[in-house]
Amino acid sequence: VHVAESGGGSVQAGGSLGLSCVASGYPTSPRCMAWFRQVSGKEREWVATWDRYGDITYADSVKGRFTASKDSAENILYLQMDSLQPEDTAVYSCAASANWKICSYTIWGQGTEVTVSS
Repeated sequence: VHVAESGGGSVQAGGSLGLSCVASGYPTSPRCMAWFRQVSGKEREWVATWDRYGDITYADSVKGRFTASKDSAENILYLQMDSLQPEDTAVYSCAASANWKICSYTIWGQGTEVTVSS
């Protein structure tokens, strides 16, 4: 099983971007999938989690601006990012559990860069 991100890029402050994460090789939906972000030299920060039972949770720093959604038929996790700010600049990575039973982020994508200019 593996996950791969796409999307990202550069945008001015106040703009929007969308990310996608395709989970492949799973016989069914993973137990959970999540978005994380990391700025060089800083610790990785959790952004949002989707749970196969329908729960979606967000970090306080993105709540109200970012929206995560899941295409269950295609095993794709999306992240719509609105009202982007320079502090949102980071490498965004998708993570997923290895199976449908346990929520543990053991499968990671390579990340995609998001740059927000002021």
